[in-house]
Amino acid sequence: MRPPHTITFENKKSMTDYDDRRDRRRDRDRDYDDRDRDHHHRSGRHRRSNRRSRSRSRSRSRSRSPDYHHHRGGRGRSGSGDYHSERGGGSSSDRGAPSGVPSGVPTGIPQPVAAAAPLGGAGGVPPLSNIGAVAASTAPALSGSLAMMSAAAQSAQDKINRELFVGNTPPGTSEALLMQFLNGAMRRVNLCPPDHTPILNCRTNAKFAFVECASVDDANRTLNLNGIPFLGASLRVSRPSKYAGPHVPSQTWQQLTGQPLPPGMTPVPENTGGSPEEKINRELFVGNTTPEMTESMLKDFLGRALEQVGLTSMPGNPILACRVSGKFAFVELRTKEEAANALNLNNIPYLGAQLRVGRPSKYTGPETPHGNWEDILAKFMSGELQLKNMNGQAPAPAAPAAAAAPTPAASQQQATPIVVLKQMLTAQDLEDDTEYNDILEDTRDECATFGTLKNIVIPRSGPGATKIFLEYLTVEDAAKSIAGLAGRTWEGRKVEAVYFDPVKFANQDYSD
Repeated sequence: MRPPHTITFENKKSMTDYDDRRDRRRDRDRDYDDRDRDHHHRSGRHRRSNRRSRSRSRSRSRSRSPDYHHHRGGRGRSGSGDYHSERGGGSSSDRGAPSGVPSGVPTGIPQPVAAAAPLGGAGGVPPLSNIGAVAASTAPALSGSLAMMSAAAQSAQDKINRELFVGNTPPGTSEALLMQFLNGAMRRVNLCPPDHTPILNCRTNAKFAFVECASVDDANRTLNLNGIPFLGASLRVSRPSKYAGPHVPSQTWQQLTGQPLPPGMTPVPENTGGSPEEKINRELFVGNTTPEMTESMLKDFLGRALEQVGLTSMPGNPILACRVSGKFAFVELRTKEEAANALNLNNIPYLGAQLRVGRPSKYTGPETPHGNWEDILAKFMSGELQLKNMNGQAPAPAAPAAAAAPTPAASQQQATPIVVLKQMLTAQDLEDDTEYNDILEDTRDECATFGTLKNIVIPRSGPGATKIFLEYLTVEDAAKSIAGLAGRTWEGRKVEAVYFDPVKFANQDYSD
């Protein structure tokens, strides 16, 4: 209801005018109410149709429902309130507006969503002013993790510095035996105190082993066992390939003790601390190998050939290692000078094939002048062997057969087209005719690869029994045969190949 007003009427006319104005005002308000009710009915139908076509969002339905229920519920004349809001004069809608809605805005209109809380508010990311505190709180854990990682890396590197590689171990070598032997050798030559155990652990493989020393200093001292004889082999003691520390000078066992290397053992290279490039300079590629050629056979054959024609710089087999892979192989020599000299073995015949000897593809050093096996053999036979080493200087010419022959008997003989093979057969090999003929044919096929073979004689009795005599067309062919056959193994026996007197051979005198 409208609040009562106190009005003073001066006369009847004034009261009549007042009543007229009141009636007109009531009619106008009724017209406004009817007009507003029609407007809300139409907007209600429009909203209901839109509500069916749009997704039923809760936020939108809530924004509509108060106004809708307000008009339907009859709790007041919202029409007049809306009217006055639109006209700017009513206050009922202002009093009933939800919190956060500006004054004068109808409540039925969807309002903008409130802005998100700024960073650093409840449930948000810490403000920039707190990043330093967060970093400070996590720094101890991070530094602790880094310290643990650094300690683990240092421990792994320390173990590598304490490990050593031991090569040329005989097959079947036990870990306990090798450790006991090396520890005893260290104490015997005063490389460690008598009550100290420098080698703690050992891992053996087929042809090599790894030992772990108690300290880096013990590992440095153990390097002086390089070349120590062990069960008929000369042990190769060196750093493992993954070692990246500084080079520590050391001696070989022979240099340390003054004891010569026992006969038949191959000397090992010194620990010079060479780089991978230095090893490449000592490696050679060997092509045209056949499946029956093993690593030991190639190593022994090529090493003997180098020794025979005087291409080595020290006694013993100059080839340290050999790796066979299908139709080719790689050999490692003791020095880069011997590797350069070994290039002259190119085209050397072996087991029916001509071996191709050259630098590996990864070699990037200077080109080394060299000849082929035929050239070297011809110069060797004439005593005019002149080779160029890595420095471009010509070494002293190799002596004729007397200085480079593989056996004493050959050094006392003049080079001839006749070759005799000793220690290849036994008396039992000659008893059976079938076996004798097989040996004769196999030997003919093998020895014909070195040159033109005119005749082959295998006496079954008399002073020439168990010997094989080969008659070649030229002296050069005979020299090739000796280079290819001397030192080879036949059923566990090392073959001896020497020249034989052609006059005695023609008279069938096969005595020495």
